Amino acid sequence: MPSDSKFSRSIELSKKNMVAVSLTSLSKEEFTNFIDSFDTVLTDCDGVLWLGNTVILGSPNVIIQLQEMGKRVFYVTNNSSKTRDEIVSKCSRLGYPATRDNILSTAYLTACYLQDIVFKKKVYVVGSKGITQELDAAGIKHLDVGPDPMCSDVASLLRNEVQLDKDVGAVVVGFDEHFSFPKMVKAATYLKQPNCIFIGTNTDEILPTEFPLTVPGTGTFVRAMETCTNRKAFKIGKPSPYVCEAIIKRHKVDPKKTLMIGDRCNTDILFGTRCGFKTLLVLTGVTTLGEVHQLEKSSNKEDQELVPDYYIDRLGDMLPLIS
Repeated sequence: MPSDSKFSRSIELSKKNMVAVSLTSLSKEEFTNFIDSFDTVLTDCDGVLWLGNTVILGSPNVIIQLQEMGKRVFYVTNNSSKTRDEIVSKCSRLGYPATRDNILSTAYLTACYLQDIVFKKKVYVVGSKGITQELDAAGIKHLDVGPDPMCSDVASLLRNEVQLDKDVGAVVVGFDEHFSFPKMVKAATYLKQPNCIFIGTNTDEILPTEFPLTVPGTGTFVRAMETCTNRKAFKIGKPSPYVCEAIIKRHKVDPKKTLMIGDRCNTDILFGTRCGFKTLLVLTGVTTLGEVHQLEKSSNKEDQELVPDYYIDRLGDMLPLIS
């Protein structure tokens, strides 16, 4: 398990300008210096590379160009609903070069964490097959996922319908389109046992989509379970210490030579800041430029950590600068 004090030191050592610089405002020489300052690129997916199943124009060309320039590219996503193979397939379909080795998803990293702690019991998953298939690949036992609807009143549910497995030793909460009251009851009951491990894949409040609707993210479900259990989940995804140390250790990443690209300040940019990476915000997802300017004006240290080093309207706008 990562050391909080060690992670705190990384926050203190990371340098921030406190004012985000527009990438398109750089001179040719300044942009060249920017490109030369990193050899590894970590990029978020939803809101940066695509929205739902729609590619964001120009993003594939930039990723390809960066790889052709010799940059290592890793896809770092808080999405827990897909396996690495499924993300590779989506990348291929939308024009992004990818292999399992450069995919770091919260479903995969959850399995990695349970392996790290030599977990031997069963996992109750509030989530999707993306998580359970990665657990299968790691040889970790789990209960099935899918719909668990409220079929009767609460009294009948509690009296007759809740079946618990005595071998469960961990609860993992990820994105679950079938989130329900019966699942909350089961998860909360398992978590009454102090030795039962509580894992949240990430804390994203909403999902960026191509539709004009607000879609609750995994953080909604994690916080609901934290509320009813009076426990805090161990967080896997950005901006947690675990994903930071997993990337640095597993892939020999040099923080001083790494660029984090994201669309969300309170996950992607905070993650980059805490790891000591350079950060680039694209404005095709969650965070707006107006929100960045408000963060710049804040005297609160926590707000200042959310300010990116650079920003750009969309990743594709880098292409003419690189060319």
